[in-house]
Amino acid sequence: MTMEKWIRLIAGSFILISMALGTWVSPYWYLFTAFVGANLVQSVFTNWCLMEDILHKFFGVKKLS
Repeated sequence: MTMEKWIRLIAGSFILISMALGTWVSPYWYLFTAFVGANLVQSVFTNWCLMEDILHKFFGVKKLS
């Protein structure tokens, strides 16, 4: 899979899981959902994504150009 697809899969999973936890466990989990969204927006403007660095360093996924 490409880096872009990995990031989409992980971000989407984090959002769905944190929404479920916010509904059934504690509303504070919605803050994690907001954090993921804020990082996605931040990466558009700075062209830097922490998850991209993690995937590249620890799992050998090739970085986007």
